[in-house]
Amino acid sequence: MDTAHVPSETMADLLREDRVFEAGPEFQHAANVVDPWIYERAAADPESFWAGFAQQLYWKKPWDTVLEWNPPYAKWFVGGKTNACVNCVDRHIHSPRRNKAALIWEGENYETRTLTYWDLYREVNKAGNMLRSLGIRKGDRVAIYMPMMAEAVIAMLACARIGAVHSVVFGGFSPNPWPNGSTTPKPGCSSPPTAASGAAACCP
Repeated sequence: MDTAHVPSETMADLLREDRVFEAGPEFQHAANVVDPWIYERAAADPESFWAGFAQQLYWKKPWDTVLEWNPPYAKWFVGGKTNACVNCVDRHIHSPRRNKAALIWEGENYETRTLTYWDLYREVNKAGNMLRSLGIRKGDRVAIYMPMMAEAVIAMLACARIGAVHSVVFGGFSPNPWPNGSTTPKPGCSSPPTAASGAAACCP
């Protein structure tokens, strides 16, 4: 539709959506949260509400303050230290989930690959050690330029594990459009096809 000549009131009508699609009983029963009053509890005491969920995660160091709110700036769980990879992978290998599927990948030719939490844990550790061997340390930037494959997820988790900041570039894009002036890799790091200063690029 050519919206250049559509009256604003018509656009407002097109953007209005009032329909509600209720989930089926079986889906609702399997939901992680089934409390119908959850929104009211969250609105009544948002800090306690979110602190309750945060306590379900692993924390290397518990937070000192749940929320520092200086509009428009908000800081959650101030003083706390955690690791996304540990929460996504490590904490499950010491539970009944250890041998359950953590990642199911299916290729365009219907090839499938399933990694359990234990499989994923081992692969992520190997990838993290590989990054360290390239000189990547906590706070370094890593650009991940890979196809949509299991190894891309493993690379992201490995970066989170060692504390490196990662950015994902879709593997279907040509390497040529990567930012100009960002051609100096961190010494000792493999960086095809290019990388930002102080960064490395993971390629398949």
